[in-house]
Amino acid sequence: MMTRDQILDAAAQIFRQKGYHAASMQDIAAAVNLQKASLYHHVSSKQEILLALLDQALELLFERISEVSNQSLAPDEKLRQMMRAYLKAMTDHFDLATVLLLEHRSLEPKLHARHIPNRDRFEALWRDVINEGLDAGAFQCSDPALTVRGLLGVMNWTITWYRPNGALTIEQIADQFASLFLDGLRRR
Repeated sequence: MMTRDQILDAAAQIFRQKGYHAASMQDIAAAVNLQKASLYHHVSSKQEILLALLDQALELLFERISEVSNQSLAPDEKLRQMMRAYLKAMTDHFDLATVLLLEHRSLEPKLHARHIPNRDRFEALWRDVINEGLDAGAFQCSDPALTVRGLLGVMNWTITWYRPNGALTIEQIADQFASLFLDGLRRR
């Protein structure tokens, strides 16, 4: 029996490979050995699939990051561990992460509006750790929201160039990014 999760997994892979706009419902049906008409018993549209994938990705990332952010660690160590968890989750769920990061703009405005609160809730985890560091006197930045966007932007772009068999593990990359963000580039 075909499950909705199997359909979503197949759709994530197809969206990553072809891009949302080039992917068809027929491609998704074929990937799960269903007739296109049968696919519509499980999902109503390609937009519904995209929104479900974006929600699934953010929920997974929120769970992984909040596990770390809820720990009582120093803000710099917490940020480092959050970055490791984030990059690890993205590479462990590569299709889903790619769809989240590259295809969210393909949502129709009405569905995009439903997606925004989930994204904001996720970004709040990162703003909270930055604010913790500011309150503790461990960090300095004038705009925590902008800092978070920069941090996430650096990590998000990793999916476009990271290779599992490359010179560095995802944990080593996370640690180098963390050191760059925490210590800066300037020689002391």
